[in-house]
Amino acid sequence: MAASPEAPERYFRRTSIFWMGLIISAMTYYGFAVFLPSVMPYHNLGLLGHVTKYLIDNHPKLLYSGFWIVWSIHVTEALYTIKLCKTKGITDNSVRYQWFIQTCAFGMASLFHLLIYKPSPKKQR
Repeated sequence: MAASPEAPERYFRRTSIFWMGLIISAMTYYGFAVFLPSVMPYHNLGLLGHVTKYLIDNHPKLLYSGFWIVWSIHVTEALYTIKLCKTKGITDNSVRYQWFIQTCAFGMASLFHLLIYKPSPKKQR
């Protein structure tokens, strides 16, 4: 839902289905590699499977740390959307909440839409 020029306080734009699918797939794969490596079908995943198996066998702490670093980056970006919403004049709390949740889940793919948003200047009376 894009905001009309009269309602910049309600501006929200959903991330594309492509990015949603890609990020959900990648984070699910990464989560399985970190927390349930025994259920990964490495032999069916080609080069990605071989690389994942190598990392699990030889660098499990790196994978584990990387997983939490990625999530902390997503949460940090989501917290930044709260400040950015205020700066851009998005005052509706439900819309701010939508930006926070979407950015927490999809990171930069969501934050990008808010960063490029240019609200119309307020009319002076």
